[in-house]
Amino acid sequence: MSAASRGGRGQIRGFGVAAGLDPAVAGPLAARCEDLGYSSLWSNDHPAAHGLDTAAAFAEGSADLELGVAVMALDRHRPAEINARIDQLGLDRERLWIGLGAGFSSRPLTAMREALPELREAIPGTRLVLAAMGPKMCALAGGGFDGAFLNWMLPEFAARARQQVYAGAGEVGRKPPPVFGYVRTAVGDDAAERLAKEESFYRNLHAGYSNHFERLGEPPGSVGVAVADREAADAELSRYEALDVVVVRGLTSATLEAMSTVAEAAAPA
Repeated sequence: MSAASRGGRGQIRGFGVAAGLDPAVAGPLAARCEDLGYSSLWSNDHPAAHGLDTAAAFAEGSADLELGVAVMALDRHRPAEINARIDQLGLDRERLWIGLGAGFSSRPLTAMREALPELREAIPGTRLVLAAMGPKMCALAGGGFDGAFLNWMLPEFAARARQQVYAGAGEVGRKPPPVFGYVRTAVGDDAAERLAKEESFYRNLHAGYSNHFERLGEPPGSVGVAVADREAADAELSRYEALDVVVVRGLTSATLEAMSTVAEAAAPA
C-alpha cells in the first residue's frame, strides 16, 4: 500500500531519522518498523551525511516499506547528481519519495518554481515532494509536485497548510497530492529536553524557519510531541489528522534499542 493511501485504515505513519544512521542500526530498525505497521521510512539530509545513503540502508532491512528523503536542498544538490546517486545506490524508484527544498536561497519560492521542469526531466520515475511551510509554497506543492512535506507544524497549522495545498491543486485543475509532515517525537523522562534541544537548532537556522516559528507564536520546546509513554504519544500524534502521513521523527540516541523504543511508542494503532 502506498505510504500516502489511507485505504480505510487509521492514521498512516512513517518513521524518520537523521541521515548518517549506522547501517547496522538502519537495517534492523527498518525491519522492526515494518513489523510495527509503519508505511514508510524517512531520512533527512544534511551536509555531514547523505539522506539517500540512509534510505539505501533502510532498503536492506525492508523490501516493502516506501522510502523517503526529506528534504534535499537544491543549494547543495544538483538534480542530475541526485539522479546519479539513486542509480548508484540501486534504489527502487517506485518505492522512493524525494523531498526537495530551496535551502538557503534568497528567493525560495521562485527557486523551487523554476526548478520543477528540470527536476522532472533530471529525476524520472521518482515522486517529488516539496518542502513547504508558508502558504505560497504549499500552493506550489499542490499545483505542481507529487506531495507537500510540512515541517515543525502544530495540528491546526497543518490543517491550514493542507487547505493551501488543495487550493493550489484546484487552481490548475489537478487532484491534490498527499500531505506529509515531520512530527518531532520524544518519549521518556528526558522527552521535553530532547524536543527543546532539537527545536532550538531550527528556530534560527535561516529566515524561513525564523519566520515560520514567529507565525506559530508558540514558546520554545512546544512544537512537537514530548511524552512519557505510548498512550500519550498516540493521543498527541492523532491530533495531526490533517496529514495523510505523519512521519514520526524520533528524537533519541542513534542506537537500535533507543530508536526501537520510540518507534514502538509511536507506532500506528
